[in-house]
Amino acid sequence: MLLNFVDELRAAGIPTSLKEHLVLLEALDKDVIEQTPEAFYYLSRATFVKDEGLLDRFDQVFQKVFKGILTDYGQQPVDIPEDWLKKLAERYFSEEEMEKVKSLGSWDEIMETLKKRLEEQQKRHQGGNKWIGTNGTSPFGHSGYNPEGIRIGGEGKHGRAIKVWEKREFANLDNSKELGTRNIKVALRRLRRFAREGAAEELDLDETIRGTAKQGWLDVVMRPERHNAVKVLLFLDVGGSMDPFIKMVEDLFSAATAEFKNLEFFYFHNCLYEGVWKDNRRRWSQRTPTWDILHKYGHDYKVIFVGDAAMSPYEVSHPGGSVEHMNDEAGAVWLQRVMQTYPATVWLNPSPERQWQYSGSTKMIRDLMGGAMYPLTLDGLEGAMKELTRKKS
Repeated sequence: MLLNFVDELRAAGIPTSLKEHLVLLEALDKDVIEQTPEAFYYLSRATFVKDEGLLDRFDQVFQKVFKGILTDYGQQPVDIPEDWLKKLAERYFSEEEMEKVKSLGSWDEIMETLKKRLEEQQKRHQGGNKWIGTNGTSPFGHSGYNPEGIRIGGEGKHGRAIKVWEKREFANLDNSKELGTRNIKVALRRLRRFAREGAAEELDLDETIRGTAKQGWLDVVMRPERHNAVKVLLFLDVGGSMDPFIKMVEDLFSAATAEFKNLEFFYFHNCLYEGVWKDNRRRWSQRTPTWDILHKYGHDYKVIFVGDAAMSPYEVSHPGGSVEHMNDEAGAVWLQRVMQTYPATVWLNPSPERQWQYSGSTKMIRDLMGGAMYPLTLDGLEGAMKELTRKKS
């Protein structure tokens, strides 16, 4: 089991040697930790991870290898095939079964019902339609199905949860990745506008020749150096349903970093709320208030949102609708504030455009953007850059 763990760590790009494996075995042999899953997690993480940038990757490998295998506190690990556990833990619903399951109703009804369930429930439940549990059609729990529920633990399967009761760690996008094509840069280049600003530090050869000929003596003329005058604010959706698009968004991020000298970027999750962040590893401890961004960066900035816009509609329309925290104001309010502050704003969507009509939240955000939502394709980028160029800041 531990050898498989080492192999998975290496496959995930975490440098791991035989020496670290032996150190872990020696520590376990000498009982330096309590025999609990939590203590083993921290011991193995301290042994194998030397760079905090790999913590999220380590967590994913640890969950993949040991999920369902480490038993209750005080017991020895039991080697149970993972596919057995998966078959026991998950229940697959047919289209007919899903159609029969109805939503509780409004956002307020769902939240009020959850509060009652937490007060009343006394034990674990599985396969039902009321209590917090697994494998059933209840709005609360995991590994089952409900058209509008709150996922508590487990992994997302149908993408229908309106709130998730767990803490996710997201990895930063890599803007140093090599692009497989220069086409993205070419598309972004349409937005660039050059202007001469600052002190006169560059020789103006044409004016020097003209002045010298006119005056009859050497007349050296200097001019300000030419700079890329476009200013860009880039907001990147990260985690959850955006995971399949990481490569595509990293290509865009890398190209934008190279093309725009005046670029500021921030991360958000699903929809814009009262806070954004620069580093996904510190997204809860080091957040930037959205109000600060609206007051710090001038109206001449061009704003680009990148996200699939696929979420519960409550995340856009309702206070408290965020899948991760209790937001005081709806996401739509913050998007409208950005649009009012920065008239030149567009949204790039990496999901196929043909799928947008099946997502209520996508249609809501597209309407909020005044229709300025474009697919993350070369044609879509061309259209978005034309839109930003057309709109006056």
